[in-house]
Amino acid sequence: MTKPTTVIDDLSPETPLATIGTRWQVVTDQVMGGVSRGALSREIVAGRPAMRMRGEVSLENNGGFVQMALDLATDGAAIDASQWLGIELDVFGTGETYSAHLRTVDLTRPWQSYRQGFLAPLNWQTIRLPFSGFSPHRTDISLDLRRLKRLGLVAIGRAFAADLSIGGLRFFA
Repeated sequence: MTKPTTVIDDLSPETPLATIGTRWQVVTDQVMGGVSRGALSREIVAGRPAMRMRGEVSLENNGGFVQMALDLATDGAAIDASQWLGIELDVFGTGETYSAHLRTVDLTRPWQSYRQGFLAPLNWQTIRLPFSGFSPHRTDISLDLRRLKRLGLVAIGRAFAADLSIGGLRFFA
């Protein structure tokens, strides 16, 4: 029996809206003086609708990231995800490793997050990222799932051509 899920985005609304009513956005290290470039688009990837992030991650000027990000509540507030075990992604890529970043309303600095790496395979696959696998980054505050605010899928930490597609995004129990 399949465990229940709750849809975050099934790619049915018009770009850049997610099913939950918030907007996907691309963020790069240019917000901090870096030179990485990125773009986000809705496309058909390997026969299925997807949000696709492409870009060039550069380490110049202390940079090093391109991110597709989604607020989890339409008013920018927190949601309570404590009933779920983690995030489930339908993902397609070029065999590169990416990072999922969670933010809560408790984090005040842009570099703070809870992180977990994942591989974007060369064919569509569903992967699960349990909340227990997320590690705090540059914070001593424990991950409080009752105060979850944002999810980012990030090409980070090394110079490479980012190409990441998401065909669905859900919480799982």
